[in-house]
Amino acid sequence: MEPRIVTNKQDFSFKRFFLQWEWMLVVLFLAITVMNMNLSEFYWDYDNLRDATMGFLDKAFIVLPMVFIIILADIDISVASIVALSSVIMADLFNKGVPIVLAMVICLAVGTICGWINGILIVKYKELSAVIITLATMIIYRGIAYIILEDQAAGSFPEWFSYLGWGYVGPIPFILIVFAVFAIVFSLLLHKTVFGRQLYAMGNNINAARFSGVNVDRVKVIVFTLAGLMSAVTALFLTSRMGSTRPNIAMGYELDVIAMVVLGGISTAGGKGRMVGAILAVFLIGFLRYGLGLVNVQAQILLIIIGLLLIFAVAVPRLKVGRSRTKKT
Repeated sequence: MEPRIVTNKQDFSFKRFFLQWEWMLVVLFLAITVMNMNLSEFYWDYDNLRDATMGFLDKAFIVLPMVFIIILADIDISVASIVALSSVIMADLFNKGVPIVLAMVICLAVGTICGWINGILIVKYKELSAVIITLATMIIYRGIAYIILEDQAAGSFPEWFSYLGWGYVGPIPFILIVFAVFAIVFSLLLHKTVFGRQLYAMGNNINAARFSGVNVDRVKVIVFTLAGLMSAVTALFLTSRMGSTRPNIAMGYELDVIAMVVLGGISTAGGKGRMVGAILAVFLIGFLRYGLGLVNVQAQILLIIIGLLLIFAVAVPRLKVGRSRTKKT
């Protein structure tokens, strides 16, 4: 009997390569760029585009772990409240005399602990979905932030602290460099490690992954803890950019983050999607907001446009699947 050779590799196909969702995002990005250039003569300016990244990259830090969470077919809607709680505790401690560096470390620790609590609750109470548990913690974390500051603002940070949100390394914004480093780390973690393969396996069939020896509870706790940590990183940059903080800071960030991940081609059913798609979506939505903001388009109109983009992102893959099934029959 001849030995049977099993391989997972497929022959390279230009058609399959260029039909990937990430290329659709590139086309959308180019279309938005052309549209913005026609709308405003100030759009296509290097300094303006460079500075525009500072306005949307803070929330992009949360997009990275949210890709992991949605690949698991879960969701975390408490991330914006974690941003608020981490930021408020840091500012309150600093105003009470704690050195700013120590307050920043505590900020990161608070976010990490909040994410860890989310993960522990989700694996302990499996009968409840992640959206229910993070809805509860979203209210709790935001509520604690209001108890600490009582709807007051806190700030008066040292001058160097503003460098996080407004500083440059040569001609490049500091926040862009930090985001690039985190994006590379999270991309390698997802696509080049055993941990990343476990995420895809759990997203496709969590019971099969469990019977294959994957510690699914530990993976979930790690992923939600990472979301908490990156929410705290967002708190650092956002607070620096704002110069102060309030309990309502980052309100609505969770919806923007989820929109970026879904537009990036990450399937809400789990098990599908790539990090590069989510990163492209961050810049697509960011520059769309910036370009339309230059011509004073109302925020409500902008929300409608982003909603239409999301419907497009969800509908196109289904149309492709439907067409392929029709051909087979």
